[in-house]
Amino acid sequence: MSGAFETGIYRNVFAECGLPEEEIEKRVRDSFQTMFYGSEEERIYHEVGADMGYLTDTGNNDVRTEGMSYGMMMCVQLDKKEEFDRIWKWTKTYMYMDAETLKNAPHGSSRNEGYFAWSCALDGTKNAWGPAPDGEEFFAMALFFASHRWGDGEGIFNYSAQARTLLHDCIHKGEQPGTGKPMWDPQNHLIKFITECDFSDPSYHLPHFYELFALWAEEEDRPFWKQAAAASREYLKKACHPVTGLCAEYAEYDGTPVRSQPGQKDRHDWYYSDAYRTIANIGLDYLWFACDP
Repeated sequence: MSGAFETGIYRNVFAECGLPEEEIEKRVRDSFQTMFYGSEEERIYHEVGADMGYLTDTGNNDVRTEGMSYGMMMCVQLDKKEEFDRIWKWTKTYMYMDAETLKNAPHGSSRNEGYFAWSCALDGTKNAWGPAPDGEEFFAMALFFASHRWGDGEGIFNYSAQARTLLHDCIHKGEQPGTGKPMWDPQNHLIKFITECDFSDPSYHLPHFYELFALWAEEEDRPFWKQAAAASREYLKKACHPVTGLCAEYAEYDGTPVRSQPGQKDRHDWYYSDAYRTIANIGLDYLWFACDP
């Protein structure tokens, strides 16, 4: 069987269940309208000035790379270029960590140059000076999609160049002393939970993204992404329970659940929070590429 990437046929399960096309499209439009332009009680998107905007993590009243990158993915899929560009500019303005930004950062934060701070306050103040790799990989994929849909612009809106640079940093950091740590382990090609640790998060594994990175990233990086796609598919078999299919929030590179991070008491060895995403990622990988039954 070939996936949708090869066949060009993307399933619409709602249509297969008998719902009219216009009803399906209306539901999508209405959902976007509610989340982006609904009442204050409903909306998660907020415009800032003439050309920026952010999405709120309503459970924590902050802005996270996870949510911003998801918002960009929604916008590019629905052809909402203005909102996409607003979100991306807010992200680059407040969340991006470059040399200038890091001059006033806590000691040791300079190793994260080129990454995005995973959490900011609603006014853009950084709550953290470290990145979360799930945000970076979604930023890159959304940017590549934007490049294909709208073409590349100038500066930060040269979408494909921004994506290639980000992905290059994600896998090459640490090759030179003092440059920080990569987001993917260079030996096993598995994405890390955070750059400072040596374990993973099953819900971060997006082999369907890596297949496309292997086509569109810097040419020298493409073999890495092809290997990462294969490695993630094998990892998910180890990290997901053989009967239930459920996974822990965090897991070692051999798939064993991680109970807690060093120095913390919160448990992460059960199906909760991050782990809710994993089955959707597996499903989308099979829909697009059908590489692994």
